[in-house]
Amino acid sequence: MRDHLALITGHLSRVRLERTMTALGPVSFDWLILDAGVKVAALMTEEIIRRRVTLPEGITRVLLPGRCQADLEALSGHFGIPVQRGPDEIADLPAFLGRGGHPPDLSRHDVTIFSEIVDASQLSPEQVLERARAMAAKGADVIDLGALPDTPFPHLEDSIRLLKHHGFKVSVDSAAPAELRRGAEAGADFLLSLNEHTLDLALGTQAVPVLVPVEPSDLASLLRAVERMEQEGRPYIADPVLDPIHFGFAASLARYVEFRRLKPQAEILMGTGNLTELTEADSLGLTALLMGICSELAIRQVLVVQVSAHTRRTLQEHDAARRLMFAAKADGSLPKGYGSALLALHDKRPVVSSPEQVEQNAQAVRDANFRIEVSDDGIHAYNRAIHARGTDALAFYPELDVAGDAAHAFYLGTELAKAETAWRLGKRYAQDEPLDFGCAADRPSEDATGFKAPGHTLAGRKETKK
Repeated sequence: MRDHLALITGHLSRVRLERTMTALGPVSFDWLILDAGVKVAALMTEEIIRRRVTLPEGITRVLLPGRCQADLEALSGHFGIPVQRGPDEIADLPAFLGRGGHPPDLSRHDVTIFSEIVDASQLSPEQVLERARAMAAKGADVIDLGALPDTPFPHLEDSIRLLKHHGFKVSVDSAAPAELRRGAEAGADFLLSLNEHTLDLALGTQAVPVLVPVEPSDLASLLRAVERMEQEGRPYIADPVLDPIHFGFAASLARYVEFRRLKPQAEILMGTGNLTELTEADSLGLTALLMGICSELAIRQVLVVQVSAHTRRTLQEHDAARRLMFAAKADGSLPKGYGSALLALHDKRPVVSSPEQVEQNAQAVRDANFRIEVSDDGIHAYNRAIHARGTDALAFYPELDVAGDAAHAFYLGTELAKAETAWRLGKRYAQDEPLDFGCAADRPSEDATGFKAPGHTLAGRKETKK
């Protein structure tokens, strides 16, 4: 049966929504627009929708605006068909509906993240456990205990046993064979950076060796180590070693490609830190590129290092990138249209209203509350009496007539500063909403079934009146 979609909206958005849907042209589903009888679609409540919306026969699915605060499960039960929440902005509907009106499935991935605690030897076992829990919350699957050169690690065994007791998978990375042997005997799941001369450390244990060349450029030595493990019938992971830029980076990429050609079924690991840590560039873009390479070459393990201040979100970045790349590969698609988690500084569609549309919105306002929008020509702040335009947040103050209202002035100042940041960077701005920096920053949790609590300035006014 052909899908028949009902889009519920308010008075002010209906014309624009109709224009957007009509511009889609032929689509794989039928659609119609229903007006819930409110001006602003975001102000629709579950009760309003229940009372005012009657679905015509044949509707198979309902789509609400992204900012509509309603219990989707309760409405689905009321109508007897699925009710979904669409994008926040009408401008994003074409991309959303291009997937049949369903958001991409980013719940799946096929990459294991090893996350290294580089100073584990200087932490107590309890501190190692605390660090591991934080890493796991950000996407780590294996906790890698790094051993520092010439630094004793007497509590290595205790750290491994404590982590294993709490359900963590553990790897040990050390240049000292004795520490690797101790790690294997204590129950480590993986031993990192073994080569053809040291791989015997893993034999006779349950630890899976991660094999590297004797020298980074010596692919032949890695192949010999791999073949030895294959003869022993032992599982292994191969790491051809990613080198930093200007120190063999391009050649190391070729090494990964060649190893995959020679060993099409082998498990491979890529240590991404030599690029993210040793390149003074935002790590998110580098991570996206590296995870794209991993996706193409079926590299299913990555070793992530998070030491430098500019890589403090690299675990979240790897987690987001592995999910995006998996979804795109499963769809046979470019890694586009799968959400904004990998877009931190610039948005794909930062502006949702043209200057002409903002002018129309301003003319429709009949109250004194200020609305703020960002368009191609800058920032707009307007109410029924004022429509100010500019690109400098501080320059708005003389035009807004709020000198006698400190709380309102403070609120407008913070919102205008946020709008200026969005306009200068090319990011999406929505009044009273945080800027979306993708996985580069945490977003506040939000209950999508109810309206937000009063803001600081309104709450402050109520306290003052008491």
